[in-house]
Amino acid sequence: MAWTQKVLRINLTDGSIKQEPLNMEWARDYLGQRGLATKYLTEEIDPKCDPLGPDNKFIMTTGPLTGTMSSTGGRYSVVTKSPLTGCVACSNSGGFLGAEMKAAGWDMIIFEGKSPQPVYLYLENEKAELLPADEIMGTSVWAADEWIHKKHQDPLIRVATIGRAAEKGNLYAGVINDLHRAAGRSGVGTVMASKNLKAVAIRGTRGVGNIKDPARFMQAVSDGKKVLHDNAVTGQGLPKYGTQVLMNVINEVGAMPTRNMREVQFEGASNISGEAMHEPRESDGKPNLVTNAGCFGCTIACGRISTIDQGHFSVENKPEYWDASGGLEYEAAWALGSDTGIDDLDALTYVQFLCNEDGIDPITYGATLAAAMEMYEMGAIDKETTGGIELRFGNAEALCRVTELTCRGEGFGIDMGLGSRRLCEKYGHPELSMTVKGQEFPAYDPRGVQGMGLGYATSNRGACHLRGYTVASEIMGIPEKTDPLTTDGKPELVKAFQDMTAAVDSSGLCVFTTFAWTLEDIAPQIDAACEGDWSPDKLLEVGERIWNLERDFNIAAGMTAKDDTLPKRLLKDAAKTGPATGRVNDLDQMLPKYYEVRGWTADGVPTSETRKRFGLKALSA
Repeated sequence: MAWTQKVLRINLTDGSIKQEPLNMEWARDYLGQRGLATKYLTEEIDPKCDPLGPDNKFIMTTGPLTGTMSSTGGRYSVVTKSPLTGCVACSNSGGFLGAEMKAAGWDMIIFEGKSPQPVYLYLENEKAELLPADEIMGTSVWAADEWIHKKHQDPLIRVATIGRAAEKGNLYAGVINDLHRAAGRSGVGTVMASKNLKAVAIRGTRGVGNIKDPARFMQAVSDGKKVLHDNAVTGQGLPKYGTQVLMNVINEVGAMPTRNMREVQFEGASNISGEAMHEPRESDGKPNLVTNAGCFGCTIACGRISTIDQGHFSVENKPEYWDASGGLEYEAAWALGSDTGIDDLDALTYVQFLCNEDGIDPITYGATLAAAMEMYEMGAIDKETTGGIELRFGNAEALCRVTELTCRGEGFGIDMGLGSRRLCEKYGHPELSMTVKGQEFPAYDPRGVQGMGLGYATSNRGACHLRGYTVASEIMGIPEKTDPLTTDGKPELVKAFQDMTAAVDSSGLCVFTTFAWTLEDIAPQIDAACEGDWSPDKLLEVGERIWNLERDFNIAAGMTAKDDTLPKRLLKDAAKTGPATGRVNDLDQMLPKYYEVRGWTADGVPTSETRKRFGLKALSA
């Protein structure tokens, strides 16, 4: 079987470290990674616990296909209770750390309690040590990574760490591994910081050799890679343009959130698009994009490696940012660009570097800045509040300066670290926070893509595109085309995407494979690698079980059906341009049917029959 069947449990309070067997009964019900770690979390913490208190747990977890030869089998997740939303948090990352953890022999690492002193975990196969981190507290991700590599004199160590923002209490700080891959959303890095845990450094040399049927597995993997290669999205679009392939497409269909979602199209979109990243700069004749990059085992390689014009105002006296590093993805380009009205590609790239360097989520950050800009322009905050910064839409210098403050947790950056919901409440305009359950929107305006609106409203971790990416169907026609402006059939579509995604997130694979793969491509790989019968239907059942478990956690944490909603701006203010002109999101037409197809009550609570079907018990509130 592809699980290592080992869990490393670390009590940070007393420093004890112990090994325990993976609960294989739970593994058969939840597969791995997102699902399995969420099961552990719900069994071990009070859903009402303080996310930043010692009773919350911080779980790093792999899937059964992590570290194998399956394409994109390099994923790991961080599962905890979110300080940003109060909901269950699962943040997924690529790079190489997940595969290294699996090669060291571990399915899961559970951190509990709080260390009395700053520490980091050094894990080399069976050897696990908590070591002093005093020298790297208060440093950036990049500085901590360099220090750990020098200390252990092993270039093959993989490091996941937090930056200064998390230490200063920024509520949307992430965990950065391999310098620019991120478990980025929902504040999982803030939880890590609350435990006085600066980093996790892993070296694994054992590999993954416990595949159930190696010959059948190799054939299924080979078949899957061919499908990815031959697909226009995974074989051509994503390798060439990365996720930025979407910038002009989404803008044209009138679903590009712009200036804090007041508008649905951005006039500067082409200047910050994937195509623009390929164009030579006038200043030095070099393009923004240096090369694409792949995570462990990935045949898609959608990652971006970029540089900034050395004469650009953001870096002209900062040679430390002249080297190539992780470049813009679509979500960052939207949040830092169209949502703030800024189309300066070098400025956005610099800010992306800063987000990686100190570990903050660029989606929440950009959306929070957009809300601050709107409040500034209406007079709710002023230069005295911002420390003299002219915080207007379109001001690239303001974007760079506020990002620097936010990453360091200084001045107005402390307010920015609250996220848009708390920031807007502080300055008297909660209606300007574009969030669901306290988490900021991704890059698709739900007036122009109706199904995504329902997906945002019902997402178990707050507004999120990666919990059910119906854009694939509504815009890209994958696996079949649906009309983005109609509500017909969207409850069923959203549920299907949510269930499938939960299963994929639990496997150790990247959800981007599903632009080409269906469960008919994924199930044979899991079935050949893992004991048990892993058919497509079984995987959908697993995904639906996970979704209901997460829902139960949130209900016990205090969430209700009233939280399954969208900001009034998206429900009341119609789009003024593009194909969605005159449209709002018709959530009220979709939500009751969604509850019905989920097997929930009219109040959004799983029925006793639904819980019985999936072997779930109501969690105590």
